[in-house]
Amino acid sequence: MLAWGTLAPVCAALPLNLNLSTSAPPAASEAWPVMSPQPQPNGLRPCCAFGYDLHAELLGMPVPFYQLNNTVTVDELGQHQYNDHLLTGLANLAGLGRENNGILYTSRGGFIDTAHVRDTADITVYVFSQLLPKLGQAFTLSLGDELAERRLVFTAFTPPDDAAERYSLAAWLAAHVAYQVAEWHEIAQWYGFESVPGFSEGVSAFSPEDLYSNLLGARLAASLILNGQTASPGMYNMAMGTALRQALTNLGAQPAEITRFQFDMLNGRWWSSQRRVPEKYLVLYRNFRMGDSRLPTPVPGEQTVPVHLSLPHRWKGFDLNALGEMQLWPGDNMAQLPPPSPYYTPKDFPSLAERAREQDAQRNASRDH
Repeated sequence: MLAWGTLAPVCAALPLNLNLSTSAPPAASEAWPVMSPQPQPNGLRPCCAFGYDLHAELLGMPVPFYQLNNTVTVDELGQHQYNDHLLTGLANLAGLGRENNGILYTSRGGFIDTAHVRDTADITVYVFSQLLPKLGQAFTLSLGDELAERRLVFTAFTPPDDAAERYSLAAWLAAHVAYQVAEWHEIAQWYGFESVPGFSEGVSAFSPEDLYSNLLGARLAASLILNGQTASPGMYNMAMGTALRQALTNLGAQPAEITRFQFDMLNGRWWSSQRRVPEKYLVLYRNFRMGDSRLPTPVPGEQTVPVHLSLPHRWKGFDLNALGEMQLWPGDNMAQLPPPSPYYTPKDFPSLAERAREQDAQRNASRDH
């Protein structure tokens, strides 16, 4: 296991110790002030298809003069903005927001999609803000439909007496279920989810960089929470922007020309520059592995030791799986999914991902013949 040192001071000038080991997850030194319960993040951050300088098509017809650069550097990330409403997401999608997202290559974390990092960080902070005041009570957060009706279901239990311990437990439980939200999104994309009707998202499903990026977002948000950097939305936005840049630097973030070079080396193996967004098989190689203990998808030729990311499943004797979980109840657009009985939980995610992998393997076998 690898433990990073400190991230750069943010907001309240507190060093952020990012310990990546599940054996001793860090705890808050006190129950810090926390922002009021936040609205659910609804903004649409542009999720990058794997590759760069991508062309697009609409209804099967090429879109002229349109090209997706996709690459980004640490110095080009802009200011983080908690995605609390649709207009923020649309502004980011149109390139008019304060954020700048894309994919960059890191020597110790492979390819990182900053939209995925930010999305899971925001979901973690959202869940924490809702969970802490109710910790120990049975309640449900409804996240809306994504092929299925998404529910975060928390059980009744007796929380720790110590305020700092309750605070820490809520932070890790929030990160735990927020990452489950990210895992389901990959599954939903494969099985037909469309946030914009008629525009397939299958090209992004199980992309090699996705879940490692999401897990990085959960870890960063947990670090910010435990270090008291979520007292207000403004504090969180500033701290998240700083933490993201420092984390990517610690992962060995590379300049844009190296990211493009690595994309070029994988052209024809991991992606096809001859295909257009949103063709599903613009992405040729996918990582179907589920779970919150991850190494980056290995990039051929990279010799640097990768950084292992993980989330704890237990904290101070509490089994996080028993305290809260994501449930996926039948929705109106599940035709491509086997029916759940009566609902899916994260225990079903590996089998759903394996079914997707088998479909992918069959398609590749028929293509080769």
